[in-house]
Amino acid sequence: MSIYDLKVARRGDGGELDLASLKGKVMLIVNTATGCGFTPQYEALETLYEKYHEKGLEVLDFPCNQFGSQAPGSDEEIHTFCTLKYDTKFDQFAKIEVNGDNQSPLYAFLKREAPEEEIGGLKNKVIMKSIGKLSPTTKDAGDIKWNFTKFLVDREGNVVGRYAPTVRPADIENDIVKLL
Repeated sequence: MSIYDLKVARRGDGGELDLASLKGKVMLIVNTATGCGFTPQYEALETLYEKYHEKGLEVLDFPCNQFGSQAPGSDEEIHTFCTLKYDTKFDQFAKIEVNGDNQSPLYAFLKREAPEEEIGGLKNKVIMKSIGKLSPTTKDAGDIKWNFTKFLVDREGNVVGRYAPTVRPADIENDIVKLL
């Protein structure tokens, strides 16, 4: 199975995006929330998108309410918040689940391909260990531990990186540039 065999639900129109349409693009895939301490990362994600979109970067935003109920509201309410507060222009999809019985097939694939997060620094490791204990949906090895876990996919559809929520988008810019 390849990432290009998957489809994801679009926000609002009930349609789907066939990820095969993104062949040849670098993808940064993020599960997000609007009421989280990491929510300001939207600004940095938008900065990366604006800087590298024309060179082939796509940012795919998947709101998820599984971590502290920090993504309340409808898909449209979440989208309105992001566009008004952070002026986001990258694709935001329908709200999903990233862990458990109802997890998105995309996230099942991503977690299988990259089961471990890159966490640098003792402080970040302590934060992530604490956060992981707060999530009742984090049960299995490889599960997403919190909002703003990031996956980097190269132009051939290979998952080449998984980054913890504590890793700022700017900190993975060099990894993105290498793939572009």
